[in-house]
Amino acid sequence: MKMIRSQVVLAATICLAGTMCFAQAGAAVYKTSCQSCHGANGTPNPGIAKIMGVKPAAEYKSVSEAAMIASVKNGKGKMKGFAGKLSDAQIKEAVTYFRSLK
Repeated sequence: MKMIRSQVVLAATICLAGTMCFAQAGAAVYKTSCQSCHGANGTPNPGIAKIMGVKPAAEYKSVSEAAMIASVKNGKGKMKGFAGKLSDAQIKEAVTYFRSLK
């Protein structure tokens, strides 16, 4: 029984560590590629929000992850696309991180 419990704890630890690494990678991509317009915590600077039409992260919650990935990849509105600048994995990581902001 102790062995099973140890294996479950080990598996949970590995899963948690993997999730944290994924979140950190997303945070790094977001910081270098997205933060200047969308803000460090998902709240854009009022000037940028007005000029570029950027909304706070909370207002994007109803947008599907796939739609957000497509917008980042191809661009939308005044935002230029990041295809060719970021890999598909980096775009997904940044979107996942952005969606975690409140």
